Amino acid sequence: DKVAMILVMTVEPGFGGQSFMYDMMPKLRSLRQMLDEVNPGCLLEVDGGVDLNTAPVCKENGAEVLVAGSAYFKAHDRKAFIKEIEK
Repeated sequence: DKVAMILVMTVEPGFGGQSFMYDMMPKLRSLRQMLDEVNPGCLLEVDGGVDLNTAPVCKENGAEVLVAGSAYFKAHDRKAFIKEIEK
């Protein structure tokens, strides 16, 4: 109950542009289930490989906060990217 946010890395930390690690989704889902029982107000954040294809997968598995670095900075229209990823 003392934790406000938990970060799940979905790439190996160190540098941008890596491939999203789909094998982290069971961990994310499990964390969300646990948090719903013991600390529902705790936010679950995902960082790494987040783009327009992986963002929905993250949300479906319980993520509420998404960090999109390379995908955002490479987007032709950054405002449209943000609008789309927030859906």
